[in-house]
Amino acid sequence: MNGNRSGSLERDMPLNYDDLDPRTPIVVGVGQASELLDSPGYRRRSPVELAADAAREAIADTGAGLIAVSASIDTVAATRQFENSFPGVTAPLGRSDNFPRSVAQRVGARPRRAVLEVGGGQSPQRLVNEFAAAVAAGSAEVVLLAGAEAISTIERYAGSDGAPDFSEQVEGSLEDRGFGLEGLLSEHHAVHGLTDAPSHYALFDNARRARLKLSRAAYAQAIGELFAPFTRIAAANPHAAAPIERTAAELVTPTDANRPIADPYTRYVVAREKVNQGAAIVLMSIAAAKRLGVPTDRWVFLSGHADLRERDLMDRADLSSSPASVLAARHALDVAGIGVDDLAHLDLYSCFAAPVFNLADAFGLTADDPRGLTVTGGLPFFGGAGNNYAMHAIASVVERVRQSPGSHGFVGANGGMMSKYSAGVYTTTPSPWRADDSAALQAEVDAWAAPEQAVRADGWATLETYTVKHARDGKRTGVVVGRLEADGRRFLALAEDEMVLDDVLCSAEPIGQLVHVRSSSAGNRIAMSDY
Repeated sequence: MNGNRSGSLERDMPLNYDDLDPRTPIVVGVGQASELLDSPGYRRRSPVELAADAAREAIADTGAGLIAVSASIDTVAATRQFENSFPGVTAPLGRSDNFPRSVAQRVGARPRRAVLEVGGGQSPQRLVNEFAAAVAAGSAEVVLLAGAEAISTIERYAGSDGAPDFSEQVEGSLEDRGFGLEGLLSEHHAVHGLTDAPSHYALFDNARRARLKLSRAAYAQAIGELFAPFTRIAAANPHAAAPIERTAAELVTPTDANRPIADPYTRYVVAREKVNQGAAIVLMSIAAAKRLGVPTDRWVFLSGHADLRERDLMDRADLSSSPASVLAARHALDVAGIGVDDLAHLDLYSCFAAPVFNLADAFGLTADDPRGLTVTGGLPFFGGAGNNYAMHAIASVVERVRQSPGSHGFVGANGGMMSKYSAGVYTTTPSPWRADDSAALQAEVDAWAAPEQAVRADGWATLETYTVKHARDGKRTGVVVGRLEADGRRFLALAEDEMVLDDVLCSAEPIGQLVHVRSSSAGNRIAMSDY
């Protein structure tokens, strides 16, 4: 199934650069920086330093004068770092109190506006979409987007003598948009074991497995086959955090190094948090590019874009997919006036298998698609800590479309618990700025019917989806979404009883089994019987 094509006469007519509005936004520079622990030249760089190095590379990538471009930056916007993405999280080595301006200072920029975006893996593409629109509207002209993580370095040196100090105090305004966690985490989720991303995404993958009527073994094989080509891309990427090619079987076979995390996931197939990586993008208007002397072979157009939010977890009619993500991807293609078959380069956000399968199912993509489903190697292998992965994906897609003038590349950026999706289509083909209609589509999504919920659940029930979490010490905890037999209301529950874990959640097919749920002050618990 392909994305719909707009097919208007206007879009079929080739345009020249001079046909376009001078305020048309273009990506003119991209940069990436990284370092591995103990590698030659390892410098213990902070997130600010990694982002600044990527920003310098992005500015140099414009092919224009470094000083002139830096001095022209009027807006800098950044993704959040892990230590600044959740309430109460500490920064063991310290952090900047104004990350965007810390980066700007290092590249000689003095922007009038500095933005720290909400958390979520959607944020890099969301920032591109937002500030491309700002450039088109004339409220910005030259924009620097940047982000980075140094989790590997922070974990190594936290609490040690001689640790680097990453603390910075920077003067200047900051538009801090907050954590952006509304609807993603709650006390009710926490008391029922949903405190981490693997558990949430495992619920989606197990629901999909049951919908497709696949066995546990067959689904594990499918995950391995999905991600094995990703490892080949990562192995050839100089910025990858885990540049090791692995077979499908290696990825999903439990070992001491590849321990179970949350069924159906082993360690190798979940996003890799230990990275030292930064990426940056320079956006500007055509008028600014001409004024600054940016060569046209650097110009890349955002021909399609969209941003949508999925219903909250318990409000989704079907836990085996994310139709809002598909709607966002399809709308971005529609805005660009192309279909999936017209794409030469794809990067589908891959923190876990579910978001990749979700788009692949909708658009008829397969794991062995000759174009590949990632340009970086994906979050488990390239690295996917925090919120900035998609900045690397965009940088890589921009490089590829430049290498193949006239081709189109797609970046799909997923945030939250398969909750937020931002999509972008990139091409060197001269393309006028076209506004998307995400607001109207979001109203449709918000109007979708939601199942009725039971906060306190009692009675016989059917399992809708589940996962079993595996702690390092071997302790297992089951997390269940079920439906009460009496009235069909949906509920969350924990499964801690060994008999339930062994005979139900570790059986050939837990989904659809009849169990008993009891409520208490500690939450809902699954049992085998009603006594």
